[in-house]
Amino acid sequence: QQLLEELNMVASVLIQSNVAAVSVESGCELFIRFITLTSLDGTDFEQCKKKMLERGITFMSYAAQSREIIAQKGSDFLRDGAVILVHSASRVVLRLLQQAASLKRRFVIYITESQPDKSGCRMRDKLREMDIPAEVILDAAVGYVMHKVDLVLVGAEGVTGNGGIINKIGTYSMAVMAKACHKPFYCVAESFKFLRKYPLCQDDIPVGQTKVIGSDTNGSWSNGAESSSAVEKYDPATRSLADYTPPEYITLLFTDLGVLTTAAVSDELIKLYL
Repeated sequence: QQLLEELNMVASVLIQSNVAAVSVESGCELFIRFITLTSLDGTDFEQCKKKMLERGITFMSYAAQSREIIAQKGSDFLRDGAVILVHSASRVVLRLLQQAASLKRRFVIYITESQPDKSGCRMRDKLREMDIPAEVILDAAVGYVMHKVDLVLVGAEGVTGNGGIINKIGTYSMAVMAKACHKPFYCVAESFKFLRKYPLCQDDIPVGQTKVIGSDTNGSWSNGAESSSAVEKYDPATRSLADYTPPEYITLLFTDLGVLTTAAVSDELIKLYL
């Protein structure tokens, strides 16, 4: 019981200190669930401690490999010659595109600038380093280029229990336009971002997530001085930096558990927490 209290306290500190609060919250929940469900029938403290450490290492190892698994599973959906629209910056989306490029598939990427931190510009630079053609477009130009693209690809800070996603502001608008133009809208996300939350509207997004700076960002991608100053200008109560995209606008989710329909997310959540 004391260990559980300590873990919950650490998780709370991490959630409050990290801009990507939703993904951190879901990851912490699963980590605590995973290591505390281990059988501790023995009376030897050192043996119990060893078991919990082993399970913790197993969880972290799987989480570290999740992007590679997603890249392998999702690359089949990126055909040669495709024009792809990407929103903001996402490490897992970047890895998926890199994997597809390594298979000698050629494609062109349009990336939204993603104000206020311009994380799309950093995504463009990363893609160009991999020799993948990429151009930044204005956030307001999504509708203008939608007819040119073959598919839309986004990351996610969190995947809700009903198959919707919480992500950088502008994702919902992009999804609505993609559906209106009959373009497939794919989300790429690790399973540790699956949330036991069921928002009904934008106001139901967890408060901590309004601090998000970039899609699926952490470390050097999100802690720049220009990003911090830009975010401070936004009042979370009236100008959230994240939005919720309902499941009906999402074609498929590429995850380390497989390529899922939105309806399958609830089943996978049940398996994760059993």
